[in-house]
This record gives sequence, C-alpha cells and structure tokens, in this order.
Amino acid sequence: MADAVVRVCALGKSYVTAAGLFPALKEVDLVIDSGEFVAIMGPSGSGKSTFMNLLGCLDTPSSGAYFLVDRDVAQLAPDELSSLRNRTIGFVFQGFNLLPRMNLEDNVALPLVYSGIEREIRHDKGRQMLARVGLEGYAKSLPSRISGGQQQRVAIARALVNSPQLILADEPTGNLDSHTSEEIMSLFETLNQEGITIVLVTHEPDIAAHAKRQVRFLDGHIVSDLATPQREPAQC
Repeated sequence: MADAVVRVCALGKSYVTAAGLFPALKEVDLVIDSGEFVAIMGPSGSGKSTFMNLLGCLDTPSSGAYFLVDRDVAQLAPDELSSLRNRTIGFVFQGFNLLPRMNLEDNVALPLVYSGIEREIRHDKGRQMLARVGLEGYAKSLPSRISGGQQQRVAIARALVNSPQLILADEPTGNLDSHTSEEIMSLFETLNQEGITIVLVTHEPDIAAHAKRQVRFLDGHIVSDLATPQREPAQC
C-alpha cells in the first residue's frame, strides 16, 4: 500500500432527509495509486459527487475508513487534516471559482496565503504556475478579461501552486466548448505524465476516455472499474 495516494475501505455516507436516512454511498472499496489518472463516472444521484467530497476531505464519512497518503483522516485533528489536505490535494471546479477583483497572479497564489508564505515568494510562484499552464504574461490580468478556457487554466495553476500529489477535478470541462475541453484534458494528461495523480468527475464519455482508468458509480456502489491497459481493479 506504500504507493497508494487514496485508499478507502467500506466507505459509506448517509444523509438525513425528510423521508428518513438516505445512503448516498454504500460500502465502497477503492485504491488509487500514485500516478494514476482516474475518471469517476455515473448518472446524477449515483454517489460520485459524494465520493469526491469525501476524497477532498470536504465531508466526513458515516462509516468505513479513508487513508490519504497512508494517513487515516478520521484520526487527524482538524489542523492536521487541514495541513494534509492543503499539502496533498489541489482542487479544480467546473465554475473556476476565481476571485473577480484579484489579478490572475494573486488568484493562483491564494492557497499560499494560508501557508504563511511571504508575498514576494507567493507572487513568484504564481507567475511560475501561470507559465506552466501556458499563460505567461497574464499575471496582472483580471479573470473577466480572459476566456473560459483560460480561466480554467488559471484554476489548474492555482491547484498546482502547493505542489500537490493529487488533483481532484469536478466536471472541469462542464462550462467549456468541445475544442477548449480537449485542450484542458490535454493539459491534465501532461500533468499526469509528470507524475501527478488525477481523479476527475465527468458524465461525458469522451472526457473520461482521456483517463487511464474509469470507475463507474450507480446507486452508491461501484459497478465497474476499467483500466487501459486492462488490469484487475485494485483491492482495498
């Protein structure tokens, strides 16, 4: 298990609703090794978004265990969990989530503020990450002055700024046209080739095809786990 970035064992999540307890996720076992590129698929209500929220430590499981780089997240104090999450995970969202009054350099560097990094170092790292996603020279631009595809590149640069081992991307091409979507997925492929583990949620088969492994959820369960080249699904 030394190379596992993500390991979940009998993971479950239930929510209280007016109709009673609703099990959104049921007894899920999954291992994602370092360097994998995994697409999480499934229809609305299948449990894929709940699963991603748990992987990102944005929610807590009702049952089972989650190990992030071999650390049992349930055993961590809140400050330890926050530190582990900030060091290990970069987030990319469908809606970009850029602050409109901040220039791109400051948007990218924002996670470093919470790490106590000095302003000049933050700005230097922000410019480096913008260059990494092909946006050299855009450091002082505002989000409103660039295209949607460029905004998503900025969001990816922000996800990279803390040098994470894992990027979690939730429908990262959902607001983009097909050509721009292909460009963003090509960027994800490049980052994966550089050794970053990527897990993304998508409902689009052509986007999922860029991943090396496709895990499909239905009714809170994993119903298929396919890899290219074909291999046996990892066991918890």
